Amino acid sequence: MTITCKLLLENHAQDWQEATVHPFLEQCQLGIIKPQQFNTWLMQDYLFVVEFTRMVGRVLASAPPEHFDVILGGLAALKDELNWFQEKATQRQLNLNIKKQPTCREYCEYMQSLADKPYPVQATAFWAIELAYNQGWQLPGKMPTPYNEFAQRWGNTDFTKYVKLLSQQADEVLETAQEDIQKQAEESFLIVAKFEHNFWQMAFHTAQHESK
Repeated sequence: MTITCKLLLENHAQDWQEATVHPFLEQCQLGIIKPQQFNTWLMQDYLFVVEFTRMVGRVLASAPPEHFDVILGGLAALKDELNWFQEKATQRQLNLNIKKQPTCREYCEYMQSLADKPYPVQATAFWAIELAYNQGWQLPGKMPTPYNEFAQRWGNTDFTKYVKLLSQQADEVLETAQEDIQKQAEESFLIVAKFEHNFWQMAFHTAQHESK
């Protein structure tokens, strides 16, 4: 059976739930997340998005021309997103010139390693990363200020449509991929799910430890 994005979500529902449902997000929705927890996430996520932008550039280099429009649209949005992160950091008086924490560093190294993978694997990981943002910020429900701005950035309907286009592109190339490449794509989905869970954990628990 050909792997599809829908099948990956169905076959690994528990892994995906752990990637997109976390006390960090739940406490944002309740308005009780500690500032140091959220700031840790914001700073580390900025560093992640810098590397993610480079990853998307490499995905573009591997993609067939008919996939360019969607990927280029994503790159254009990432330029705005990086500027937005810098603006949020300035508002919070945060220094973005910091080192990556181990979880962030390992995730970024994994994204870099995807350059050596076949395009169907890259396309699957690309979709999974964006879907994790999309669903993670949507699932808790309406969020209070200031977290509603973050939820709206990745939970809005246009971003949801964009993620759907990424899934369609991934499905298209997975349909004709050899079995071993499909297995690699499935593995990439599970790795992304694990890293997404760990990223929430990093912000939620590391900041708690630092505040003691």
